Amino acid sequence: MIDRKYIGHVEPAFEVLVEKGRLRFFAKATGQTDPVYTDDAAAHAAGHPALPVPPTFLFCLEMEAPDPAAIRNLLGMDYRRLLHGEQGFVYERMAYAGDVLRFEQSIEDIYDKKNGALEFVVRKTIVTNQRREPVAQLRTVSVLRNS
Repeated sequence: MIDRKYIGHVEPAFEVLVEKGRLRFFAKATGQTDPVYTDDAAAHAAGHPALPVPPTFLFCLEMEAPDPAAIRNLLGMDYRRLLHGEQGFVYERMAYAGDVLRFEQSIEDIYDKKNGALEFVVRKTIVTNQRREPVAQLRTVSVLRNS
């Protein structure tokens, strides 16, 4: 069983520069056809100061952590029995190419179901920009199969 003492654990914060090329690649990879995500002129014409960050791109940037597996390793979770259970986003403001985003990850909850056959780890990540303004909160639920 995953030790509940880790509820509230906070990982060291890290920062990621939002690069224009990565935004364009993500838009192409996800089939985004709106030119506001790939063309500077279209973004400016739509009232954006730069290319906007597509909503789910923050999840990709979160993987830029110095050790993306830090929480999994801390909790001793075997990736071979790990499932991605849920992903959620709450947005506060837009982020743009050129922003430096700060990610602060914490373990919000650990619980089990089916008499411990399934264990759940809820991770919350607070994202702020270079001005320390809130951008978004990310919520990820990982499921560990114990049977």
